Order: sequence, then C-alpha cells, then structure tokens
Amino acid sequence: QVQLVESGGGSVQAGGSLRVSCATSGDTGSSYYMGWFREAPGKEREGVAGIDSDGSLDYADSVKGRFTISQDSAKNTLYLLMNSLKPEDTAMYYCAAGESPFLRKLMGLLRAPAYKYWGQGTQVTVSS
Repeated sequence: QVQLVESGGGSVQAGGSLRVSCATSGDTGSSYYMGWFREAPGKEREGVAGIDSDGSLDYADSVKGRFTISQDSAKNTLYLLMNSLKPEDTAMYYCAAGESPFLRKLMGLLRAPAYKYWGQGTQVTVSS
C-alpha cells in the first residue's frame, strides 16, 4: 500500500511560479513510476508530467518547457515545479503512483488508468 499527500498549492498571478510536492510513504519499491495529473472544473483529468523508475520523463505538450517533474528519493518526495503559469493551468493537481510494467508500457506515463495510487490533490489557481 502506498500513501500520497500533496502540498504546496495556492494562488499565483499569471507568469508566476509555484512548486507542488507529494510526500510518499508505504511500499514504494524501486519499480514504481509516478506522475502529476490535473483536473479543472468540467474537464477530464489529464496527465501533466510523469517520471519512470529509470528516470525517463514525459510531459504534456501544454506544459513542455514550463513545468519540471523531479524526485528526491532520499526524502520520498515528488515535485512539480511550474513556471510561466497561465490561467488555464488552474486546476486541482494530483500525484499518482503506479507499479505495473504492463500498464506502463501500454499506456505510458500520462494516462490515469496506468496508476494505482492517488493523493487527495492540491488546488492551484492562476489569476490573470
């Protein structure tokens, strides 16, 4: 079992930066892959960024060049640094962890069904 707790959300003006964190605990083995997703009101949950157990990364086109996913294994913490924020980045941000090599290969790092464990989310609001 894996527990995920997000923090660091808040309100920021367009063009600003924010870093959200995800503290992980439980059975987080070396084969886990992790990701950040977001869900805006009236929209489907979308993958934002993912990091595989081998360190490979993937980003949604909408955030490439602006967002950076990273992981501090010593602290068991996943981060998402968000720069040049836009009002359309406003959403609830969730971190997720997955453990299935089959699902990872089938779906990649940015599709929600590939992930088994989810945090409760942290709200990010960007004003214009």
